[in-house]
Amino acid sequence: MFLSQIFIPMRYKHTGIKYYIGVALQRSILAAVLIALTGVSAQAATPALPDGLTEQQIDNVVSRAQQAFDVPGVAVGVIHDGKIVFAKGYGRKAENEKSGKVDTNTLFAIGSNSKEFTATALATLVDEGKLKWTDRVSDVMPEFKVADPWITREFRVSDLLTHHSGMGLGAGDLMLFSHSTFTRKDVLAALSYMPFTGRFRADYAYNNLLYVVAGALVEKVSGQTWEHYVQTSLIDAAALPACQSTFPVKGQEDVAAGQGSDGVLPDRSTLKPVALAPAGGVWCSVNGMSRWAQTLLNGGQTVDGRKIISLAQRDALWSPHALLPLPDSAGKTQSHFRAYGYGWFMEDFFGLKRIWHTGTVGGMVSYVSMLPEKNTGLVVLTNHEDNHATYSIALTISSLVATGKSEDWVTYWQDVARKAEQKTASEASSTGPGSPARPFMPLPVSELKDYVGLYHDAWRGDIRLSLKENALVMSFSKADGLSGTLSALPHNLFVAKWQDRANDASDDSYVQFERDTSGKVTGFHMQVVGSDFSFDAQDMHPLKVSDQ
Repeated sequence: MFLSQIFIPMRYKHTGIKYYIGVALQRSILAAVLIALTGVSAQAATPALPDGLTEQQIDNVVSRAQQAFDVPGVAVGVIHDGKIVFAKGYGRKAENEKSGKVDTNTLFAIGSNSKEFTATALATLVDEGKLKWTDRVSDVMPEFKVADPWITREFRVSDLLTHHSGMGLGAGDLMLFSHSTFTRKDVLAALSYMPFTGRFRADYAYNNLLYVVAGALVEKVSGQTWEHYVQTSLIDAAALPACQSTFPVKGQEDVAAGQGSDGVLPDRSTLKPVALAPAGGVWCSVNGMSRWAQTLLNGGQTVDGRKIISLAQRDALWSPHALLPLPDSAGKTQSHFRAYGYGWFMEDFFGLKRIWHTGTVGGMVSYVSMLPEKNTGLVVLTNHEDNHATYSIALTISSLVATGKSEDWVTYWQDVARKAEQKTASEASSTGPGSPARPFMPLPVSELKDYVGLYHDAWRGDIRLSLKENALVMSFSKADGLSGTLSALPHNLFVAKWQDRANDASDDSYVQFERDTSGKVTGFHMQVVGSDFSFDAQDMHPLKVSDQ
C-alpha cells in the first residue's frame, strides 16, 4: 500500500497556529521512494536479518505471545546495518473480531516512547545553541517552581528527563490520566504543590509530570506548540511514515484500538492538545517507529543524509545519567547495571550495550530495543495493555540477535503474571476490603451526611462527596467520568469503587477520612488498593472547604 493511500493532509487551527497531522500528500511520492529504498514494506525485497534471527523465529514468538497473553494485534520491525530489514503486522486492530488486520502502517499509541521524542526535541534546541542541558529551568521558564525553593533554583534542564527529581513514583499522574482535562498550563501551576518523597538527584522514581514540563520548555524556547515542533522538526523532518504527534481523528482508518477502547475517534474540529502528550501522546506505525530507530542508530541522521540531531546529542541521549536498580531478570540477560539517559533506559545485555524503552497508554503497549554494537534495532507495538507480551517478543528477538539463542521468555513472563495474579487474588480473598476478614459495613444516611461536601487539594483541585440514592459518591473536578461509590469499613475508612470499570477498576482506592477533636470531618487521604502507580492518590491531601 502506498503512502498516498494512507496519509491525508489534515489541518486544524488552534490559537492561530496550524497543526499538520501526518505527512502532507505532496510528500507521499518521496516517502514511497524512501520506503522502497530502506525496505520498510514487508512485501518489498529486503536485506538480510541479523545473524541468529530468522523470520520464522519472529513469527513463532509473536504467535506464542499473542496466544499466551490474549493480544489481538501486533506489529514488529527490525533494523539492521542501516536498513529496515523486517516489518510485519499480525492479528487484528481491535478486540472486536470483525476489526481489520494490522499492517505496517497501522497507527498505535506508543505511550512513554513519546518521551524520546520530547528529549530529542530538546536536543535539537541544544544543537541550535538555544538551550544547554545545564541551564537552570527557572532561568529559561520563570514560571517553573517546585515545592522546595533550593531545588527550584538548582533544577537543570537535564533533571527534567532522568526520573531523579525527588518526587514520588508517578507523582502528578492524576493530572495526566484518569479522565483528566488538565492543560499544560494547569500542570505548571500545580507543580509547586507536589510533595517530595525522595532525595533530589539520588532516588529513582519514574515520573511523567516532568516530561510534560519538558514539553512546555520546548514550547517556551521554540515559540511553537510541542505538537507542531515534534511533528515538523522530528516526524516530518525524518519522513517517518504513518506517525503523528496528535491523537488520530475521524477519517483516519488504519488505527488500532487499545484494550477496553470502543475505537471511536474524535472529530478533527474538537481535537485539543492534551497535557500528557510530551510524556505519552505520539501515535506511530511500525514503519514510522522503525525509521525513527534507523535514524537514531545512524547517529541522528536519516538514510538520505538529513541531520535530525548531531551525533554528540544522540550520544547524550544514550549516555547513563542516573543509575537504576536491576530487575529480577538481570541474571538471565547477564546484566550488571541499568541506567536512565535522556528519554531512554540502558543496560549491559549479554556483554553489549542495550538502549530501550517501553510505553503503555490507552490499552496499548510499545517496546523499542536497540543494540548499537550490533547495529540492530527492534520495534514491537501491541493493542493490549499487558506488557508481558511485548517483553516476551522484544527480549526473545534481542537475545537472538545478541547471542544466537534465547530463554523461553514467553513462559518466563507467563510465570511472572501467574504468580502476581495468585498473590493478588489471595490477598483480596483473605485480607482485602470486602473479604470475610474485612467486611464492608452499611452506614445509615444520617452518618453518611458527615462526609458530604466540597474538598480541595492544593494540586489536584476540587473533589466533591455527595449522596446519590442513599450512597456516598466521590467525583473529581477536571476529570470527565472519574467518579465512584464509597463503601464503608470501620474507623472512617472507605473504599472508592470507580464507575468506569473498563478503564478504572484497577484504581479502586482507600479513602481515610479525618476528624478534628470535635468530631467534624476535616479532610481525607487516599491510597490505591492495587498497584497502579499512575493513580497517585497518596500524594493528595484534600481538605473540606464546604458542607454543601
